Amino acid sequence: MFVKICGITNEQDALLAVALGADALGFVFAPSPRQVAPQRVKEIVRRLPQSVLTVGVFRDEHPQRVIDIVHEAGVFGAQLHGHESAANVAEVMVDIKWVIKAVVAGSVEAQKADDYLTDLILVDSPNPGSGSGYEFDLLKQIPESVRVLLAGGLTADNVATAIAKVTPWGVDVSSGVEKSHGYKDPIKMKKFIENARSAFGNVSHGANIEESKRGNLPFNWET
Repeated sequence: MFVKICGITNEQDALLAVALGADALGFVFAPSPRQVAPQRVKEIVRRLPQSVLTVGVFRDEHPQRVIDIVHEAGVFGAQLHGHESAANVAEVMVDIKWVIKAVVAGSVEAQKADDYLTDLILVDSPNPGSGSGYEFDLLKQIPESVRVLLAGGLTADNVATAIAKVTPWGVDVSSGVEKSHGYKDPIKMKKFIENARSAFGNVSHGANIEESKRGNLPFNWET
């Protein structure tokens, strides 16, 4: 089970998320209330355990710019959360081996998610970061060959039900564990991670992180 806490803007929230058991942290470089500067992220990342996956979130950014910012910030991977083409994703993956491609549930891109070079597909609502959800039946349109990272409207109260219904490869949350834009609520975050872990039978795959980072493929974690 893979749990990613996205929209991290400060060191305190980053360290707390890690202490609570998050596998990955997302830092938003795209225009957003949660946007954070690469240099600030670099300062946060250097204080985190190497076992934690750090991901930069971009939206419709030029591939070379994505690569440059990933290196500047010192994060490990990239999440492309816009209308990037398969060619754009492939260009990023020449240099960045761990890439998540986000698609909107029910969209043409979601239905053809296996066209992307990466098999890590985050399925979100039409308004990312808004806390709005969608009908999980739309996930039936996703090709079975990809690994689904479920996002959009998740909270501590509904994540277990969502996992039971969808059985995704992992879950991603941002606004659902916030007290205000860019600032996490410790209690919400704790309950979210606990409930997600419980729903997946308390299976943790964190021990595989370092081995997977050394390869060219995404982390070989299974649900």
